[in-house]
Amino acid sequence: MDVQENWPEIEKAAKEKRRELVLQGAVIDEKISSNGGLCSTIYSLKLLNYLEIIQCPSLTEIHGDIKNLTTLTSLIVCRNKLSSIPKTIGNLKLLKVLDISVNNLKALPDEITQLSELNTLNVSCNNIESLPDGLCHCTKLSIINISKNGITRFPDDFYRLDLLSTVIASENDIVDLSGNVHMLSALKVLDLSNNKLSDIPYELSDCSKLKEINFKGNKLKDKRLEKMVNGCQTKSILDYLRAGGRGKGKGSKQADGDKAEGGRNTEKTQTKKQRKQKKKNEEEEDEDEVDKLNRLVVKVLHISDNPGAFTVKVANELKDVRPYLVCCVVRGMNFRSGNALKRFLAAQTKLHDDLCGKRTTATIATHDMQLLKGPLMYDARLPPILKIVPLGRKEMTAVELMRQLQLEAEDQRKQRKRQNVSGLHKYLQLLDGKELYPCLVDAEDHVISFPPITNSEKTKIRKTTKELFLEVTSSTSLQICKDVMDALIVKMADLNKFTLEHREEAGSEGESDVPPDPASDGTTSGELIIQQVRTVDPDGNLKVVYPSKTDLSTDVGNLNVIW
Repeated sequence: MDVQENWPEIEKAAKEKRRELVLQGAVIDEKISSNGGLCSTIYSLKLLNYLEIIQCPSLTEIHGDIKNLTTLTSLIVCRNKLSSIPKTIGNLKLLKVLDISVNNLKALPDEITQLSELNTLNVSCNNIESLPDGLCHCTKLSIINISKNGITRFPDDFYRLDLLSTVIASENDIVDLSGNVHMLSALKVLDLSNNKLSDIPYELSDCSKLKEINFKGNKLKDKRLEKMVNGCQTKSILDYLRAGGRGKGKGSKQADGDKAEGGRNTEKTQTKKQRKQKKKNEEEEDEDEVDKLNRLVVKVLHISDNPGAFTVKVANELKDVRPYLVCCVVRGMNFRSGNALKRFLAAQTKLHDDLCGKRTTATIATHDMQLLKGPLMYDARLPPILKIVPLGRKEMTAVELMRQLQLEAEDQRKQRKRQNVSGLHKYLQLLDGKELYPCLVDAEDHVISFPPITNSEKTKIRKTTKELFLEVTSSTSLQICKDVMDALIVKMADLNKFTLEHREEAGSEGESDVPPDPASDGTTSGELIIQQVRTVDPDGNLKVVYPSKTDLSTDVGNLNVIW
């Protein structure tokens, strides 16, 4: 085989002594298909720390010679058609990250348990029915994702993973969660949604660091608890388990004993009909109580109720650039408390990565409403003319910004000896070949947004922000903009409820001395107020208003939208 001709990526990595190699997509897949597998030379790149091979359906196996890559710390071989993982993977003693998700795996080799440095394991979206015994030997394992498999139980020694903080095990066939779950002292996130659980052990409430749980889609014996997990915050569910609920809980054991004798006598005097009615009444009361705990309230203010409502005019030139836009104004978010702002920014990033397809299908931008001057114009401008003060930078043209980001990306690649880049740099290619760049401009002709690249420092949200102007843009469709905005607002309502329930102290960032702001617009109740925003064409003809009556009609059962 002529490696230089057929596999220049591998030849270049060897020549430049790279620490990272990324192979992906149709061109690589075609080479794997014609070669009958990966080029064997790849297993001689003994300096590699990071190896990523993704989106290659022709890749059905990895050769046992992978044992030679003893300096690997990250191995990403997802979205292929792997049917097995070689036992020699146990030789990769420095491996910290192993992602073999979205393949055709039916089992994992026991040798995975020999990876003592392993921190993150992702085996989601396969056909795996069981996890190997001995995972407790992976003493540094912190994150495990086994979702979308056929796993029925956790191994007994699974609960001895002292550093395990995140367990994603949704969409499996798991029938039991052991009371030993309390031994997972570092556990912060537990997702067991859409499994076959009938009970949740009360010992789960002893996981003191637990911040997020998801048991939706399980048919629990305790119907009140089932209703709670389909909408309540983690704190409410843990409090219920801690109090004992109706099952075997800490708070129920003594009560069961005290009431046992009297209960027998009372039961004798009640008719079957009376007992049935009493149970029905109790369940209805429980449902009302849970509904109150669950409720996420969003109130929509119509444009007609606010003469000063914002309007955004959309330029015709955007048709071939990035034509779709929806906007709205949100009041009632509490960013002052604790880490509320950080949680919001993290949620926005997650939406960008997931629903927005890493910004390829849509991009979210948030602004401090008090710093905006309307009306706004969604425009398309020549790169040398478009000027913005990017987040964390001084004012520059779009040409200067793109050039600077490209230089930073190249420096990053050289310093880390990588092929790919991180952060904002990975979105630069989304504007390749565009003669005009999209931008949102205020009444004073200041560019406040340059999608999908960055926002303006001038309208950056802070802990003191009381009103937000939200925008979602897309080059794909108007519906994806609406879907993303719906998801963002639901998440904001959820975060606001979390902040209200936990009553954190005011955060840092130099604003801890700012007194709490009484929520005359709904903050004390967690209620969000959404002000409609219209987008119009240059002649003033309506293009879209958000939210409309057909928006926010999500399948989130506890969302209460008031029109």
